Amino acid sequence: MLRSKITVLCRMRIKTSVCLHRYLEQCLPQSLLQNVRHVAATRTVSHQNTPFSSMKWILLLIPTTTFGLGTWQVQRRKWKRQLIADLKTRTNAAPRDLPLDLEELSQLEYCPVRVQGQFEHSRELYIGPRTLIADGDAASQSSLTTHKSGVQSGYLVVTPFHLSDRDMTILVNRGWVPANHKNPNTRKAGQVEGEVEIVGVVRLTEKRAPFMPKNQPHAWFYRDLPKMAEAAGTEPVFLEAKAETTVPGGPIGGQTRVSLRDEHLSYLLTWYGLSATTAYMWYRLFIARKPLL
Repeated sequence: MLRSKITVLCRMRIKTSVCLHRYLEQCLPQSLLQNVRHVAATRTVSHQNTPFSSMKWILLLIPTTTFGLGTWQVQRRKWKRQLIADLKTRTNAAPRDLPLDLEELSQLEYCPVRVQGQFEHSRELYIGPRTLIADGDAASQSSLTTHKSGVQSGYLVVTPFHLSDRDMTILVNRGWVPANHKNPNTRKAGQVEGEVEIVGVVRLTEKRAPFMPKNQPHAWFYRDLPKMAEAAGTEPVFLEAKAETTVPGGPIGGQTRVSLRDEHLSYLLTWYGLSATTAYMWYRLFIARKPLL
């Protein structure tokens, strides 16, 4: 009984729709009928291209972009670790003689060089304040104290060094001293006299870091090789003495930093985490058609 009633209602609805369609064709102008058909046709298409549908593909850029950034950080981490390994290999290589052509030094940064001569302690320069470096890295995470040595931050002692095999004076960073031993009178035992042979690592000039104070005639905050050579009356050659050159009571050698800031692991984990999270949200909202919360 119920099925027959439903069938009758459906037939009546179809018949009514057909009659209405014929009535409209007879009563309405053809131009208006064409506009109605156009609107009806475009309505179905526009329903498929709603702003919600377009936003789906725009939001897909978030997980794909963050995934690409994570992959880029993987490559950056490989490059940084290889660079650190190359620096350690260079600094631990066999020392060579100082080249006659000083232009060659531009290709020898971090390479050990052997020189022989005498220190001229009366013309010392000081770079700092700096923390002590041990084994190529800072001995402390603090910029004010060094927990391993238990002393305050200090200064790098840069001393003119007159070569024995040629009439030339260069600059040698003898090493680090605490601030209370900056005055050479407090470390007379470490003021090496006479001719000595030292092995030092070639260093070039460095750029001033952001927010770092500018160098002054008697206050050097970073290694400005041309200016320091001019102030000390030497050639623009800078060596950082190896740790083996340290003498009792003198500066602590081996102040060449061969470690570089490497935070790419945390960066790549962050980007990959964002990619995974936003990809799940996108799938849940647009594919599974479920609310985010």
